[in-house]
Amino acid sequence: MVRVEVGSGSFRRDHYDPKANVVNHRLYLDMIEETREDSQARLAAYQQRTARHYNGRVKTRPLRVGDLVLRRVMPNTKVPGHGVFGANWEGPYKVKFVFWEDTYHVTNMNDKLVPRAWNAKHLRKYYQ
Repeated sequence: MVRVEVGSGSFRRDHYDPKANVVNHRLYLDMIEETREDSQARLAAYQQRTARHYNGRVKTRPLRVGDLVLRRVMPNTKVPGHGVFGANWEGPYKVKFVFWEDTYHVTNMNDKLVPRAWNAKHLRKYYQ
């Protein structure tokens, strides 16, 4: 039994012209640089819009040397017996110096340096 579709051709196959195909392929290859430049321009515009949107909504956390801060409790420093009712923040700590922008070294209240530098997203200003 022969299928009906085998005998019938497609528009693309019936009207295929090898010379026109070569010409169109070469035109496409000539335009590929312009296509690439257009996509790069669209990507740069998208990244600028995304950055402008993010920067418009982000809240800066300016901390200065001497400010009192609370430090987020990390999973490895949580007290196991407290469970979900444990504290989310610990401290207060004092900002010793700014390592980089939004990166701080802190000391406890006895002026003992806490190991590692801490990012501003893990610190919160402490108000007495």
